[in-house]
Amino acid sequence: MASSSQGATVDFDWRAPAKPSSKAHSVSFVIRPATAADVPELLRLIRALAAYEGEPDAVETTEKDLNRILFGPGPKVWALVATNQTGRVVGTAIYFLSYSTWTGRHSLYLEDIFVEPSERGNGHGRALMAALARIAVDQDCGRLEWAVLDWNDSAIGFYRSLGAEAMDEWTTYRVAGPALAALASAPVP
Repeated sequence: MASSSQGATVDFDWRAPAKPSSKAHSVSFVIRPATAADVPELLRLIRALAAYEGEPDAVETTEKDLNRILFGPGPKVWALVATNQTGRVVGTAIYFLSYSTWTGRHSLYLEDIFVEPSERGNGHGRALMAALARIAVDQDCGRLEWAVLDWNDSAIGFYRSLGAEAMDEWTTYRVAGPALAALASAPVP
């Protein structure tokens, strides 16, 4: 795997060997950086994640947005895709770099990870997380972080199986929409 000095880009094509599965077929797949040709599939998976989380109408992102953010000049957000044995995109991980003042190093922040329900249990999610960990180590990141909905017990169990620890003492805050515009226009004393 190679990285770019301009960000957390990767140059790899990781192929999982075929393995016996509880399903009737052997499972093999590829984890690779997303390309502009993957944008329609990325948007499809983002929408599927939103539906899974009970917010099917919340996605405002368009293909144009994804092309601009992921593949425009100087991208600061990247994506990996998982393809199944037929080459179809069945999973994604979208990530960016943040910074920790305590470690003095970047952190890799996983914005979204999603594997189609029909493909779960075949190793795609674990392989995506392992690829992110390799990127984080390659980029000298101090940590790999993400958020999970507190009701998503299957995801929590999966993350714990990877060695992840919940940061229960932290609460995420957000300012968006009209509140963001009001804060931005508030007079500064």
